[in-house]
Amino acid sequence: MNLDQAHILNQRSQGLKHRICMVSDFFYPNMGGVESHIYQLSQCLIEKGHKVVIATHAYGDRRGIRYLINGLKVYYLPLQVMYNQSTATTCFHSLPLLRCVFVRERITIVHAHSSFSAMAHDALFHAKTMGLNTVFTDHSLFGFADLSSVLTNKLLTVSLCDTNHIVCVSYTSKENTVLRAALDPEIVSVIPNAVDPTDFTPDPSRRDNSKITIVVISRLVYRKGIDLLSGIIPELCGKHPDLCFLIGGEGPKRIILEEVREKYQLHERVRLLGALDHKDVRDVLVQGHIFLNTSLTEAFCMAIVEGASCGLQVVSTRVGGIPEVLPDELVTLCEPSVRSICDGLETVIASIRAEKVASPATIHRKVRTLYTWRNVAERTEKVSFNNILEIFAGCTLTLNKRLVRFFINFDVTRASRTAGTFS
Repeated sequence: MNLDQAHILNQRSQGLKHRICMVSDFFYPNMGGVESHIYQLSQCLIEKGHKVVIATHAYGDRRGIRYLINGLKVYYLPLQVMYNQSTATTCFHSLPLLRCVFVRERITIVHAHSSFSAMAHDALFHAKTMGLNTVFTDHSLFGFADLSSVLTNKLLTVSLCDTNHIVCVSYTSKENTVLRAALDPEIVSVIPNAVDPTDFTPDPSRRDNSKITIVVISRLVYRKGIDLLSGIIPELCGKHPDLCFLIGGEGPKRIILEEVREKYQLHERVRLLGALDHKDVRDVLVQGHIFLNTSLTEAFCMAIVEGASCGLQVVSTRVGGIPEVLPDELVTLCEPSVRSICDGLETVIASIRAEKVASPATIHRKVRTLYTWRNVAERTEKVSFNNILEIFAGCTLTLNKRLVRFFINFDVTRASRTAGTFS
């Protein structure tokens, strides 16, 4: 053990506190699961005594430095958005800004989030160049065949070849990430998402029990199965005159739902609420009896946990990591097809009419202990932050070793040629 390692272990035994920079293109005021994860995890790590700052790109007039609850410092950097709130993957344009944040805040660990975030990939590269420890959390599942997946997977291979530790939100996500980025499974941990149960409490008095309301809260995009939803709505509304849909979210597939509503004259039974602030989600959920998720791919679906926490019966597609999220008695899983989802909804509707379902309070009591942010923060602290400082203390990779490790993931022969060139 060298002096650097001994120093780290001595600090660890005395309760080492870290200085962590969370980096992603996706953060508030943008809404989504990644944004919520970063915010809640940061708050819990601050509660445990760590220093946490967040770096993201500017959102409209929100640029510069902002402070959130508990002194959480957010850097909204002047980086140009390229597509879907993600910045351009050029690596060098973000270097001076991210380096300034890392040096100014005396960062010891850079924690990047989301494969979709170009800023996260840039931060991993710059952090390793500066000799900092790195952690990456992957929130998504990817394929292997289409062009966008191939390009993203190659980028991920480059970013993660020398990252100290990787976190995935489900075991399905772990398998997917290990295959996509050619990783050693030993450096990949599974730590699920969570919800704050105090933000999602049931309120049966808000329901209209003269009808059955199905709630859908999702981005209205192809990946969320909105095409399936457009087939489910007319079929079920034709069978059940007292059935209504309450749909929150915005996206390019909204036009399909509007066309269905117009074609079948369902204006009074299908309400499109548009984009929702996170603080308003609970007020929409408690108006429903059933929460429906039609996603075609999910690493970990926080929405179904929020729906169950509000006491709703949950019906979801059986895709990705969703079967790992809730116990069987709290969710009805269906194949990602209109016929299968309609059958699952019919079963739940029949149970509601026969009053054979658990009460909202009972469902909430079961869910509130399953996933908590304090537990996520504790596991992240132990598995990712403390362990990498023990394992990698004093082990900063040289440029030569980083290049060799990168090329090994692509071609062993090419790796040897590169090693000879730089040695």
